[in-house]
Amino acid sequence: MGTQTFINCSLSAIIITFLVSSYSAHSQDLTFKLIHRDSPHSPLYNPLHTVSDRLKAGFLRSISRSRRFSTKTDDLQSGLISNGGEYFMSISIGTPPSKVLAIADTGSDLTWVQCKPCEHCYKQNGSIFDKTHSSTYKTEGCDSKPCNALAKKEKGCDRSGKICKYLYGYGDQSYTKGEVATETISIDSSSGSPVSFPGTVFGCGYNNSGTFDGTGSGIVGLGRGPLSLISQLGSSIGKKFSYCLSNTSYSTNGTGVINLGTNSMPSNPSKGSAVLTTPLIYKTQNTYYYLNLEAITVRKTKIPYTGGGGGGGYKSGFYEKFGAAVEASVTGAKRASDPQGMLIHCFKAGYKKIGLPEITMHFTGADVKLSPTNAFLKKDEEIVCLSMIPTTDVAIYGNLVQADFRVGYDLEAKTLSFQRIDCFGTL
Repeated sequence: MGTQTFINCSLSAIIITFLVSSYSAHSQDLTFKLIHRDSPHSPLYNPLHTVSDRLKAGFLRSISRSRRFSTKTDDLQSGLISNGGEYFMSISIGTPPSKVLAIADTGSDLTWVQCKPCEHCYKQNGSIFDKTHSSTYKTEGCDSKPCNALAKKEKGCDRSGKICKYLYGYGDQSYTKGEVATETISIDSSSGSPVSFPGTVFGCGYNNSGTFDGTGSGIVGLGRGPLSLISQLGSSIGKKFSYCLSNTSYSTNGTGVINLGTNSMPSNPSKGSAVLTTPLIYKTQNTYYYLNLEAITVRKTKIPYTGGGGGGGYKSGFYEKFGAAVEASVTGAKRASDPQGMLIHCFKAGYKKIGLPEITMHFTGADVKLSPTNAFLKKDEEIVCLSMIPTTDVAIYGNLVQADFRVGYDLEAKTLSFQRIDCFGTL
């Protein structure tokens, strides 16, 4: 028996530029550039931070994310990270367009941004969207389909009983309140031709408080639920999308792409780049993408997987066996401690070059082989650490293990595919 594992690339920090144009239902293939939050191209880039500093921050965000995913199984947005995403999106919303920066997240559904006039908005570095200046802004009624897609405790009506309201609260006491509305959201594709998505359902948040990062204005939801941007585009993109994240995210370039449409799926297998496909597991909680992980192989040792923390963390019982297998397979090095105290299995090079084992993730029907850069992190010139950590919370197959794979989601066939590819080289 395998264990159902939640996959979250955490497209929680992608910079994508949305510009106004028109979108045709026949234009099914779009490609957008992604920029990691720690890239020099990101507004959050700090040149004083080392690679180790960025990795530590990333792991802390991953741990926080896994804890929040496990808190409320019936909460449409329970997996949302209020202030710690990995990728940002720069979107244009309204007519005329107003640019805002928002976190993109495959573990979230409803897209929301801060809106004027504010009752209480947190301090935002950029301009806040003003609904009164847009000719395409339209509120949703209390009996509308989008309103009914919200959980009972997350929706309400205004005093007139005509306008649908939403309320999302998070584990760190952050919250957002506002109106459910439709608006034109636009994006500039990598081809240079801007496209727009009129009538997109989103949350216009006029009461927002907590630990939200002032760099961002809200969330772009890429989850599986009915209110996510992916679900709203639906048949116009063939219910398919993929992304490719460069493994340089924590160092120099931090680039990637997200593709929407029928031609976005991994295909044309060649030597060393076979397309591996596994079923998506559907559960009562319809926001997240779940996979069935059956085992993990370290070199030649296959360890049945019994539960917990995906490519970011593992339950302690399994992790002990996994860690022991890794230690037994590393050559040319001796045990060492992580200078920052985050990672458990670290190794210091001796006179020989460190030999790192191949690690294979055995999903149902898909044996995904990880490269050393997927599974190990170079902390300094001498120390290398296993990037996977134990957890008692929800399993997450995170950013690092997905780097340099084209990861394709076919929501019609209910499958997820992996194809090894040089993501930086394809940009």
